[in-house]
Amino acid sequence: MEDQKNMCECKSPLCGMHRRHGALKVLLVILAIYIAVLAIGEVKKVGIIGKDIAPQATIVVSGEGEQFAKPDIGTLSFTVRDTKKVVADAQQAVTTKTDAALAALKAQGIADKDIKTTSYSINPHYEWNQGGYCAVPVSSDGIAYPCPPGKQVLTGYEVSQSVEVKVRAIDTTGAVLGKLGDIGVTEVGAVSFSIENEDAIKAAARAEAITKAQDQAKILADQLGVSLARIVSFSESGDGFMPIYMKANAYGADMATPSAAPSVPTGENRIVSNVTITYEIR
Repeated sequence: MEDQKNMCECKSPLCGMHRRHGALKVLLVILAIYIAVLAIGEVKKVGIIGKDIAPQATIVVSGEGEQFAKPDIGTLSFTVRDTKKVVADAQQAVTTKTDAALAALKAQGIADKDIKTTSYSINPHYEWNQGGYCAVPVSSDGIAYPCPPGKQVLTGYEVSQSVEVKVRAIDTTGAVLGKLGDIGVTEVGAVSFSIENEDAIKAAARAEAITKAQDQAKILADQLGVSLARIVSFSESGDGFMPIYMKANAYGADMATPSAAPSVPTGENRIVSNVTITYEIR
């Protein structure tokens, strides 16, 4: 007992050193345990790094938004073709008529950047030649003799050039079609109307579709007695509606005859956005 008392009352530097060493050992043990716990936690996380936690239950909702807008660009196409025995002659005929069409377009205010050749082709033109009239002769013993075989004969070459035109002054689309008819262009493709910058209209349609989907999700969650959590997935699809398509035969069989410019109403385009949202529920 006396020794313990002496030890407790020891005030020498050696006694203080022993006490500090003991406290340091305790701190080191605590620090080692803390580091070990952190290490175990990090090891457990390695298996799910870069992965998301799969939702346990979900609901899928959809919404559709639509916007209407007046188109501001008309697009049409025309084709000039001719057939001659010599390629150069067919090319010259097509070039002459195409140049006349281009000059008429530019006179209507169509810029060079809005006139584009979409195809130019040269193809041989064949006709089937039977080799004259064939009366099947029959011999005295009833055997029929076959006619001589026919063959394809090259009769010339067809050259064609197709051009696409954008009409930015959309109200002049009818006048442009009338001019093409006046110079003898008889193959005019479908006329369509579009909106050049429709991003803002698409965004408005998308916002409407998302709002409808969100409202539907809230209603379903309330009816099911669950709450909405995070959005698991989102997708969008959409289309536009071109209301006016007109063919060349809408202007009459003889487009080479000068006539009043056709009336081409543009109507409105319908821009649609369909969205699908998947919510996790709890």
